[in-house]
Amino acid sequence: MTRRSLGRLAPVIAASVIALAATDLDAQEYEMTIATLAPENLTNNEIWPGLVHFKNLVESRTDGNVAVSLFGNGQLGTEVETGSQVQAGGAALESTVMSSGAMSSFYERYQAVTTPFLFDNWRQAWTFFDSEWFADFMKGAIEEADMRYLGTFDDGGGFVAFTTRDRLIETVEDLEGLNIRVEENPSHVAMMQALGASATPLPWGEVITALETGLADGQFNAPVVNTAYNLYDVTNYTTLTGHVYNTQGWMVSETWFQSLPEEYQRIIVHSAREAIQLAHGASGALATASWEESCEVFDECYLMPTEERQRMAEMARPAWKDWIVNDFGLEEELIDELWAEVERIGNELEEEDVRRYGQ
Repeated sequence: MTRRSLGRLAPVIAASVIALAATDLDAQEYEMTIATLAPENLTNNEIWPGLVHFKNLVESRTDGNVAVSLFGNGQLGTEVETGSQVQAGGAALESTVMSSGAMSSFYERYQAVTTPFLFDNWRQAWTFFDSEWFADFMKGAIEEADMRYLGTFDDGGGFVAFTTRDRLIETVEDLEGLNIRVEENPSHVAMMQALGASATPLPWGEVITALETGLADGQFNAPVVNTAYNLYDVTNYTTLTGHVYNTQGWMVSETWFQSLPEEYQRIIVHSAREAIQLAHGASGALATASWEESCEVFDECYLMPTEERQRMAEMARPAWKDWIVNDFGLEEELIDELWAEVERIGNELEEEDVRRYGQ
C-alpha cells in the first residue's frame, strides 16, 4: 500500500476508532438500586408508584444503560442501615428513602421540617418541598453525608391523625393526661408535652400491644397507616389534626451520582422530579380515601377546625422551637427562615389563586 493510500485511509481509521469508542461508552451500564420501607404495592402507598415510574423513565431514557432495581418492604435493612450503605459511596446501594427521624441522623438540619403545624394544606407543603429554597437547604447533605437530595415523598399522606382509646380529641384540653405513643423522635416528645399530654416513644412493632394493654392511650399517624394497620381494633376514636407532616426523603449517593456521565445525571434528576409529582397526586388521593374509611371504621371521627389547630400551634411551636434550638442545637435563624418561607409560599399561593380565578 502506498503512502498516498495510507493518507487517504487515515481519516477513515480515525473515524472508526471514534465510533468504536462511542459505542463502548454507550454500552457501559450502571446499576441503581433503591431501598424503601414502603410496601411493593401500587395502590396502598404513594412511594412505590413513584419509584416504579422513575425506573421506567430512567431505563427508557438511557436505553437501558442505567438499570434500576427497587426493593421495598425493608428488604435491604432499616432506614439507618440503608442510609449508611448509600453514605458509604454507593458500592452496595445507590439510593434510599428515609423518614425524618432517620434522615436527621445523617443530616441534622432535616429535623427542622418536623416543626408542628408547619403546613396548612398539601399544596403549600408540596410547593415548599419542591422549591429552590428547600433544594438549597438540602445541598448540605452532600457535604455532611455524601448524599444528594432527589425529592420528598409524603409519608402515608403527610398530615397525621390521632387515634385514641377512651376519648375523642376535639380541643387541646382533651389531650391533658393522655399518654400518647410517639416515634422514637425527641421532636414528637417535646410536641406532646407542650400540648399537655405525656409521650411514650416506642418502635412501630410495639404499638398495637401498647394500645391493647393500656400502656398508651393513643397514637398518631397518617390515616393511611391508621386504616391499613387496623388501628380501629385497638382504639375507638380518631381526630385529623395535621399537627405533624410526615415525610420521606429520597437520597442518592453523591459519589455514585458523580460517576455517571453528565447526560445520565440529568436524566436521573429530571426523572426523579416527575416521579415526585406523580407521588404527590397518589398521596392526596390515598389520604382522602383513608380518612373517609376512618370515619366508617372508628366509633367516631372528628376533623379539627382551623381555629382549634391554631390554638394548638400557638402552644406547641414555641416549646418545640425551644427544644430544637437549646437541646437539639439547630440555629434559631434557620428555624425562623424556614417558617418565613413556608408562610410566604402559603400567602403567595392564595394570592395567585384569587388573582387568576377569583377576579
